[in-house]
Amino acid sequence: QVQLVESGGGLVQAGGSLRLSCLTSGRMFSVYAMGWFRQAPGKEREFVATISNSGGTTYYTDSVKGRFTISRDNAKNTVYLQMNSLKPEETAVYYCAADWTVLTGPLDLSGVDYWGKGTLVTVSS
Repeated sequence: QVQLVESGGGLVQAGGSLRLSCLTSGRMFSVYAMGWFRQAPGKEREFVATISNSGGTTYYTDSVKGRFTISRDNAKNTVYLQMNSLKPEETAVYYCAADWTVLTGPLDLSGVDYWGKGTLVTVSS
């Protein structure tokens, strides 16, 4: 069993930055591709970013390219999401995800093996 615990959410003004962290339990962290999804009020959960188990490959949804950076530290069992130039429409609960897969593209919602409980990011205008 793998447990994911997100942190780092909060209230930020438009144009500001936040860094989310996701601490993963267990000794198998380095075999999982990790990712971030988000769900805004009244909307479906959507893919944001993912990183391969080695950290060598990343994918982003188009709307965050150049502003968000996903990274991981396998020694600390942690994946990060650095978010810059945040926009009010990016207000959402951000979820960490783990997927035992060879990463060939964005993570698919239905393929995720484990989810965190989410952390709320609120971007004020």
